[in-house]
Amino acid sequence: MTVAAVLIPLTLSACGGTAADAQATGPLVIQDYYDELHDPLYRSCARQTGLDIRIDHVAGPGLIPKVLQQSSSRTLPDVLMLDNPDVQQIAESGALTPLSDYGLHGEGMTPAVVKAGTYAGKVYGLAPSVNTLSIFYNKALFRAAGITKVPRTWDELRATAKRLTAPGRYGFAMSNVNTYEGSWQFLPFMWGNGGTEQDITTPPTVQALRFLVDLQNDGSMSKSSIIWSQDDVIDQFMAGKAAMVVNGPWQIPALRKQHEVDWGTFTIPTRLATQPTVAPLGGELFTVPRTGDKARMAEAGRFVRCLVSPELQRETAKVTQTVPTNPGVADRAAAEDPAIATFVTTVRTARSRTATLGPDWPKAATKIYNAVQIALTGKAAPAEALRQAQGE
Repeated sequence: MTVAAVLIPLTLSACGGTAADAQATGPLVIQDYYDELHDPLYRSCARQTGLDIRIDHVAGPGLIPKVLQQSSSRTLPDVLMLDNPDVQQIAESGALTPLSDYGLHGEGMTPAVVKAGTYAGKVYGLAPSVNTLSIFYNKALFRAAGITKVPRTWDELRATAKRLTAPGRYGFAMSNVNTYEGSWQFLPFMWGNGGTEQDITTPPTVQALRFLVDLQNDGSMSKSSIIWSQDDVIDQFMAGKAAMVVNGPWQIPALRKQHEVDWGTFTIPTRLATQPTVAPLGGELFTVPRTGDKARMAEAGRFVRCLVSPELQRETAKVTQTVPTNPGVADRAAAEDPAIATFVTTVRTARSRTATLGPDWPKAATKIYNAVQIALTGKAAPAEALRQAQGE
């Protein structure tokens, strides 16, 4: 996808220094798994800080293996972007420096964002913008079915999905694939009902998994959800084969390019109307690796300060269709772009996946998607599927 980056000039104070402060003997290396879409943002901070930079894009699956190899060979980049669940693992390895060394503490940011980048009480990563999950819905199908309100509870969601299901179309779709992506999509139902990753056998999580099984048994959710990625799900939506889908704001550019579906968004319903929506917090954080060169690390800290400044938060959010991490900036973004408003609301109560278990989160994520797979394939009832997965 191509989205134009409209950059707002930054003040030098926002970026933490002037060109005269630069000390590096070579360009700072910025390493990420993005594409060239983000390069104008990096170059903006390079101009404002007076620093030379070199951008190294790495394919997503290869980033962590490369970082671990770089750490052992002492060839880490100066600024490293990490997916938020990976920050604690890399911090635990000793490869990162606390951002407090550079005067960065996450003031003014959504607390969950700061927590996502925190390990052992110290902040190692901060994000200019984040994402989460909500539900996209087909407005025309709602109108044709005489549905005037979006569902707010599981019962309402189930009834709406059943009403919208027709030959060649499912009322509801989500990704239940056997990867971390499937766990990510299950979390709003588990967390919103009070379930916990520490023990996935508790009644709230059983209820959440039973809800998905019931949707499938109703015929309102395809049995193919166990092999669908989030991109597959949005393709079903744009093809008119799903009336409601769980997905993230990164899909908005593709939805805006098509003209077949008149779409809107709403927050993921909870079992009871009194429960808050608790969705996972997604997005990438910027860190300063421990390279051993204090002057370069200080410059990297200034560069990260620029990347997470309010000005760059808004511009990053525009480029990536995500939510700025400063609540005030996020509210302005929602006012300017109603499509983002639902996600801004959800981020307020969103939770980092590593908030409870830290570096042990991947083990829990694996148990979660395994349980979902066991239940949706009919190998065991929800309670038993969760017990089996918990014991792995």
